[in-house]
Amino acid sequence: MASHSNTQLALRLEQPTRGGARAGAGRKKGKGHDAEHRLRPVHKGRHPVHVVLRVRRDVGRLRKGRVLRALRRALLVVAGSHFERFRIVHMSIQHNHLHLLVEAAHKEALSHGMQSFGISAARAINRVQGRAGKVFAFRYHATALTSRRQTRHALAYVLNNWRRHREDLEGVKQRRALVDPYSSGVLFDGWSVGPFRVPDDFVPLGVKPAQTWLLREGWRMYGAIDPREVPGDRVR
Repeated sequence: MASHSNTQLALRLEQPTRGGARAGAGRKKGKGHDAEHRLRPVHKGRHPVHVVLRVRRDVGRLRKGRVLRALRRALLVVAGSHFERFRIVHMSIQHNHLHLLVEAAHKEALSHGMQSFGISAARAINRVQGRAGKVFAFRYHATALTSRRQTRHALAYVLNNWRRHREDLEGVKQRRALVDPYSSGVLFDGWSVGPFRVPDDFVPLGVKPAQTWLLREGWRMYGAIDPREVPGDRVR
């Protein structure tokens, strides 16, 4: 298992040179809810999906080396079981939530794949955080990506989300980094700059290559993504 110092070293990813029918009845929907308990729309296999999974407050901070390694293992479990029907193409780990860009052959594959990942990720997080019980606060929130522009925004939003949350300003190593080591960004081939210097002992998240046209080629019409780009409030 990699040491804490190795995790810190991995931060040096850098460019060589840079209820009820009554009105109002039931629990009120809070700002922190990710998704309503309602029937999800039909999923079309050609549309990638942006997924957000938020953890409970008592789970603790996710941007730790041991959590990164645990989620890396969870990705491998899902990849081995669902590769032909469900793929996690990109992922980023934020302090209290995960962002995923996924592809699925159909609605059932999306549901089963996310269920598998949710179970594997929850077990892995509980193990390394020394806790038991529920990990994710709400159902996952899923947004279908149906256009080239929207897909480009989603890629920038997921891979550069650490800049939105100012994680890139947490320390000297973070300020030097161009790519978030708690993401699959080092595997992304659509950056506007590069290549990047990556430590020999850095093991990237085990995501899978995109198969949908939108995630593979379509988004490129709107330009490469600057690793310094700070995402807006939402995926448009």
